[in-house]
Amino acid sequence: MFVSKELRKKNIAEYLLYMWQVEDLIRANNLSLDSIKNNVISAYGLSDDDRAQLTEWYGNLVEMMRTEGVAQSGHLQINKNTIIMLTDLHLRLLESPKVPFYSAAYYKALPFIVEFRTKSNGQEKPELENCFDALYMVWMMKLQKREISEETLKATAEISKFISMLSLYYGEDEAGRLKLEDDEV
Repeated sequence: MFVSKELRKKNIAEYLLYMWQVEDLIRANNLSLDSIKNNVISAYGLSDDDRAQLTEWYGNLVEMMRTEGVAQSGHLQINKNTIIMLTDLHLRLLESPKVPFYSAAYYKALPFIVEFRTKSNGQEKPELENCFDALYMVWMMKLQKREISEETLKATAEISKFISMLSLYYGEDEAGRLKLEDDEV
């Protein structure tokens, strides 16, 4: 909860990847709050108040995962909403002549996005979700110390640059500093 609040303010892309990891962590603990308390929350040196807040946060997420039918796979609606918000911003950025570097980063990453989408049968998912899937997959492979091909590393590096730029623009937009229209000052 504490990490997620900070990441949400600081870097929306890292926040989303973190929240996907939290979903997987909850699944790894069989959606059991007792298991999460023993295996996750107890590892932090928290005050009683902070431990209670974190327990409540995990409990709410567990309940949401059950209610939304994502106990086995998929993502919470709050995380899907983040993809929707990012997609809206992405489309606005692509339409604006004021951010040519963003469009260039996107079109440089696009062949890799399309290739990943095809290989992972992600045609039904939003394009940005495919990007985050690719980044999350490589992150998990690194954590598991699995071998990652140079081709995959190159592809995800381009996707990462694109998503990083989107995340920066998201922060600017949230702060009210992003001006994409010609009449905006």
